[in-house]
Amino acid sequence: MKVEDFNREIHAALAAYERYVVCIEKTPDQFLEILRSLTAKAIKVYQSRAPGLKHGIALDGQLTVILSEPPDDPEGRPLCGIYFNLHSPYRRKPAPAKSAV
Repeated sequence: MKVEDFNREIHAALAAYERYVVCIEKTPDQFLEILRSLTAKAIKVYQSRAPGLKHGIALDGQLTVILSEPPDDPEGRPLCGIYFNLHSPYRRKPAPAKSAV
């Protein structure tokens, strides 16, 4: 299994990134490089997972790549999910927890 096996998913994520993501710490070129690196890491984790585990996950602060065992064919090509871990600078920060003294 190689990163190129997931080119369709990578290019779809890149298109969404270039079109919809406005303010993030990566240029499109950096995004593509990091996405390929995370995909390679997810492949390694997926291939070396313990028996009974179904996923390989790699992430950084803004991206998550998940490879999942297909439900119908455990030996088939894994499903690939690419998620943007985004936040808004306008989102309220949670209030600090009150300590019981």
